[in-house]
Amino acid sequence: VNREEFEVYYQPQTDAKTGAFTGAEALVRWNHPERGLLSPGIFIPLAEELGFIGSIGSWVLKKACMDAATWPAHLTVAVNLSPIQLLDRRLVRIVKNALAEANLPAHRLELEITETSLIGNDVQALAVLNELRELGVSISLDDFGTGYSSLSYLHRFPINRIKIDRSFISRVPNDPDSVSIIRAIAQLGTSLGMKITAEGIETDEQRVFSAGGGCDHLQGYLISRPIPYKQVACLFAEAVLQKPAA
Repeated sequence: VNREEFEVYYQPQTDAKTGAFTGAEALVRWNHPERGLLSPGIFIPLAEELGFIGSIGSWVLKKACMDAATWPAHLTVAVNLSPIQLLDRRLVRIVKNALAEANLPAHRLELEITETSLIGNDVQALAVLNELRELGVSISLDDFGTGYSSLSYLHRFPINRIKIDRSFISRVPNDPDSVSIIRAIAQLGTSLGMKITAEGIETDEQRVFSAGGGCDHLQGYLISRPIPYKQVACLFAEAVLQKPAA
């Protein structure tokens, strides 16, 4: 953090029906001076163990808000929260300050949490998430289907979106069980007023199935790999220019 070696990459998300961009997920990378660009799977667990995840997470949040403020006004940015951040009593203030400094409307920020971050800390997590929702920020439940997948989470917590894990998407449309699970999750989420995102879209067949299976938004390599800020900003700007006049 002190040497400014972290970078934020963005993976675009699209509307499942129209294909139009809806926003992007912010993903941190470590541009190591000797080892090159490192993915978060390599250094985030260590950062959590050593107690550095709070400072890294705050930096990513501020950078993502600053970057998203320069995008077209209808686009959102999603930022991951670690379980440790969710239990930080300063989190709401950190989010509020990041939005204010970037002059980014709260409804354009989505915070992604995982099911594991709720286990054993549900009372405190519920209080924090309710405060975040009061700010106008959206809450997304990431990797749904891989953890405990307790339906009580969907009922009790202020969740706006369910992200179906790529492990299910990778097996459609050929695996009947995965097909049934995705359709069931999509139907459940929709009935509760939640948006559904399919992660890990890598083939046209997966895109077509997800769009027809009840998913609202898509994300994956078929659409775009995670790319640096300048590239995603150009991609969004070009999309606006190419949009036909009403």
